[in-house]
Amino acid sequence: QVQLVESGGGLVQAGGSLRLSCVAPGSIFSINAMGWYRQAPGKQREAVATITRGGGTDYADSVKGRFTISRDNAKNTVYLQMSSLRPEDTAIYYCAAPYARLGQGYWGQGIQVTVSS
Repeated sequence: QVQLVESGGGLVQAGGSLRLSCVAPGSIFSINAMGWYRQAPGKQREAVATITRGGGTDYADSVKGRFTISRDNAKNTVYLQMSSLRPEDTAIYYCAAPYARLGQGYWGQGIQVTVSS
């Protein structure tokens, strides 16, 4: 079973920063775009940021200028640096190779990020 393992979540005050990390199997990481998604209570899952194999990035409007996605191909790791966090960023964050398997993707278990006001 393919495992994407997230780390780095937790509780932070508004205005603070967190960095999420996700390690994926090399067989998945090396050939796929990667992304971070989130789901807040009572809301649908939404895309936060994606990064292609070549490093091209895309962000949700709500996080532009505050979040940065990056990848370390040598470590099979994708990162999400989150700054100027807001209470509305509170959610479970998921790492994914979203376009793999003809769109079914590979997904991590999710990690909680809570931003207190």
